[in-house]
Amino acid sequence: MVFVSIFCVVLIILTTVIHYEVLRILTVGLPVLNIPARAKLIVVIFGAFIAHAAEIVLYAVATYALVRYLEVGTLGDTGHFSLTRCLYFSAETYSSLGYGDIVPGGPLRLLAGVEVLNGLLLIGWSASYTYIAMERFWSDAMQGSSAPMAQPGATADAQQAAHR
Repeated sequence: MVFVSIFCVVLIILTTVIHYEVLRILTVGLPVLNIPARAKLIVVIFGAFIAHAAEIVLYAVATYALVRYLEVGTLGDTGHFSLTRCLYFSAETYSSLGYGDIVPGGPLRLLAGVEVLNGLLLIGWSASYTYIAMERFWSDAMQGSSAPMAQPGATADAQQAAHR
């Protein structure tokens, strides 16, 4: 259980850093792109998707390492264990889809629970960022402004003060 707990903490940190960095790169890079607002929104969606895919892969590799090398728990039928199976389970768990066709056993269940919570938080963060970016793109298009994209989390008063 100690190995799984350590893996959980490390994965939460790594996925948060990945997500932060992708969104930071988008925040800095989008204002300088000379493309229509619709195209910028597509860039935001693909950026978020790439971040989520990388995070799912991290969880899959961690699951694989815990089961294969550290022999901590099981993942479904032990006769069909593979990295591909871990990737499928991770995508299903991260997105909270939860078909239940592959069930973790032993201490690995803790990792699955943490992955669901982490995935929900990161998906919510992406949704919030996408909304803020879309709102800014529309606002800039209406005003004909070339002001940089608002920082996620900035208040409306702070954004207005920055434009003065």
